[in-house]
Amino acid sequence: MTLTQLSAFILVARLGSVTAAAKALGVSEPAVSQALSALRHQHDDKLVIRSAGGMTLTPGGSRLLPIASQMVALGAEADAAVRAAQGAAEQLRLAVTDVIAEFVANPLVEAFNKRSGESIEASSGVAATKEMPVLVANRLADVALGPQMSGDTAHELSSDPIFRCRLVAVGSPRGRYRGRAAGWPWLAGPSATDPGSETRKVLDKLRVPDSAIQVFPNQTAAWAAAAGGAGVAVAVEHLVASQLQRHELVVVPTQVTPMAICWHATTLSRDRRPAGAGSLLHFLATPQAMRVMRSPGAGVPPARFRPPVYVTIWS
Repeated sequence: MTLTQLSAFILVARLGSVTAAAKALGVSEPAVSQALSALRHQHDDKLVIRSAGGMTLTPGGSRLLPIASQMVALGAEADAAVRAAQGAAEQLRLAVTDVIAEFVANPLVEAFNKRSGESIEASSGVAATKEMPVLVANRLADVALGPQMSGDTAHELSSDPIFRCRLVAVGSPRGRYRGRAAGWPWLAGPSATDPGSETRKVLDKLRVPDSAIQVFPNQTAAWAAAAGGAGVAVAVEHLVASQLQRHELVVVPTQVTPMAICWHATTLSRDRRPAGAGSLLHFLATPQAMRVMRSPGAGVPPARFRPPVYVTIWS
């Protein structure tokens, strides 16, 4: 029985599928299936079985799950203790939404790493909203940047507001936007496929059918298509400000936008969070971090962005 196998079991049980677990861990589905199979063989129990509603724990799986969570968390603490004894930098793993990953995560992590010197080394990876509380609660990530999650009391998480902004709909200055917004062609980044994302909430409130939504590899591509007259896109207002100033795009009013939103930093409760997570929370409240989130600059082009695999779990 290894931490790899336990991590796979936890995520399959919590997220409801092998596919979701593989995506959260950044590995292939066969790798998750193999790890789960080995754990089942070890205990001579299916542990988790497929049902109409997703995955259901067996009685043995139900007893193993909280113990597995404790073991994986202790594994992360053991790794941190050994690194500290060796004088190595503390590893800080961030799970972020795709919008934050595309525009904010890289310059924010770079600024934090520079401020921390050699004591902390932060990295970021993309996660769906549903995955974030599970990753943080089980020490597979240390901090999640995205929507608020403090309502999830089962995971004993703390969500702190870090940045307030607005979502707007944008389109071509030459476009004509008449009738109900639900009937317009909508262009979006990957967040449109995440039921918990703010973008998806806007589309759902407007009752936009899936048939009217075209999903692009990243938000920048969706904005470019909108500027070319292909449709309307949801955007974080300050991130699209330069295109608005150049009149490449215009704000298109809808029944639900502009919509005020707030990015949150979610960690374990104060008595359980790692020191590096506390340092990041302190940094996120500084003027320097606010400037980065407000004007992240060029950052890394989406075509070059590569979210890291959580190699600590699988090595």
